Amino acid sequence: MLLMRRAESLTARCASVCRNYIATPKNSQAAGAAPQMAVTENDEYFEVAQYPEIKDPSFTARKERESLSFQEQVQKAATVEEKMIKINMPRYYGYKVVQLHDERLPYNCLPAIQHYTRTLYENMPSELKTDEKLNSYVETLKGDVQEALEVAHDYFNQKYPDASDLEPKERERILTQVIVEQINRALINGLSADYQHLQEAEIDYNPRHEAFWSVGGIQAPKNVVKSKEGHEWQKHLAKEPVNRLMQYKSEPMLALRHRLQLSSWKTEEESNNIELANKVPRLEFDPRSLGFTTGYQHGTNIAGHWPSNMAGFGLLSYQSRAGFHIRPQSSATDDHNEALHAHAIQSSFAWLLALANYKGFNTFSELTYPLNTQTIITDGKSWSFYEYQLNTLLMNGRQINENPRVNYCRGTPELALYQEIDENGKIVGFNDEVLKYLITYYTNAPNVQRSAEELQPFLNSKYKRIVDYEDDEKREFLEKTFKHLVSNRPRHLALPEIYLWEKLYKIDNNTRPLEAKRRYFELFYNPWKRTLDQHQKEYISRKVRPEGPKSKKKWKNTYYPQE
Repeated sequence: MLLMRRAESLTARCASVCRNYIATPKNSQAAGAAPQMAVTENDEYFEVAQYPEIKDPSFTARKERESLSFQEQVQKAATVEEKMIKINMPRYYGYKVVQLHDERLPYNCLPAIQHYTRTLYENMPSELKTDEKLNSYVETLKGDVQEALEVAHDYFNQKYPDASDLEPKERERILTQVIVEQINRALINGLSADYQHLQEAEIDYNPRHEAFWSVGGIQAPKNVVKSKEGHEWQKHLAKEPVNRLMQYKSEPMLALRHRLQLSSWKTEEESNNIELANKVPRLEFDPRSLGFTTGYQHGTNIAGHWPSNMAGFGLLSYQSRAGFHIRPQSSATDDHNEALHAHAIQSSFAWLLALANYKGFNTFSELTYPLNTQTIITDGKSWSFYEYQLNTLLMNGRQINENPRVNYCRGTPELALYQEIDENGKIVGFNDEVLKYLITYYTNAPNVQRSAEELQPFLNSKYKRIVDYEDDEKREFLEKTFKHLVSNRPRHLALPEIYLWEKLYKIDNNTRPLEAKRRYFELFYNPWKRTLDQHQKEYISRKVRPEGPKSKKKWKNTYYPQE
């Protein structure tokens, strides 16, 4: 039997050699003939040996390859919603994010916000260059704006006669909302006859603006450093910078959107400059040391409307200053102005990032064209005007040092619209310069129009939104999953947690050795590594099974974006 097996093996080897010899051209042995890479008649054999790519087996290189692979998978996802689902796939309970919002701006936060958004700030003049047309609009609309201010104050005083009982923050928020709505109404009514884009613009009142992105070049938290120092093979990596995930949430008082895009005010050469990129402030400390908080949630990008809305470019947004009431008054003299700049930078960047996400871009897919918007921060009396240009979204990993692109923000000093309201409810000391800025922002007509391929290069040519899918089951599943993610409702079970008594009596000191091991840390199971698709599928009752009540298919299909 052994001899027969050896004979069969020898026969197979001889046959393969003969096939290779027959498939080889006669002139291949000629002197000076170059080696050929063509496959022989048998696809299993090559004339020249083919070796796999040599890859760095180190831990850092493997992690970098895994990260690049995940970013490619996100970029290959077909629709806007599937890209967002794919980004959240690695975490069932959500990511640990640094929470940014306009309710609280820590002391000296401007360098940190510039680092997190890769933004350079420039000053704008406090006075605009005027012309006859602008002056005529000022004379025409001045009375309407003054009347809008007076009506807003009268309405507030009548509806809240005991306004002194309200918290200063809440009082300012309510009054500013009324003033902004009245001024917006007066300006659109007075300018829309001459500017078509104001008639076509969509107005959002208190929309949800949320953005999720990754930032590199930040010091590792203490628990990460201690964990790596506990392993000999990771000690040299303990203090290397890490990526931190940022989540911005805000509800501006009012936002205007249009189907066309505002023109850029920075050229490609100015936006793509590694020397300027190196001038962006860097604050590498842990964000918690500055006063920012952290929490667990799914990453969301929301621009105040659904992805299928056609008006997908931002024109103007009004941001509140009510959160400044809780900032300490003993801060440095420049800290107030720097906090205003930081507020404008983070709100403008987040809105444009969310709008870019609806075009197929995200924190892993670079922008192919710039996006612009205008931002106003006000409390009804003091006004600050800003313009923002988004040129890049890549600031994670090595990109924080190697990316030559930067974002730009420019703004004005704080300006007063009026001095006071007298006893009769009339405006005293109205400032025409503020009205000129308002008119300039409203009359800045969007005129940039791009083709569908240029506008959405990373989306599928046929399916750009989940509403485009013809399969009802797939469309309903993806819509339900996407809406659950963006709602950020808590799971039906509490988040995994190690209680303090367990830390003391089970982990630090093994004082309960005979107790049954049921907790996840006793079973060496990390619940935070649970992925989004690791859950029980939805059951199909026998009566509604498509193949009949005796069908073995009792679970509904899932359509998560795969590799």
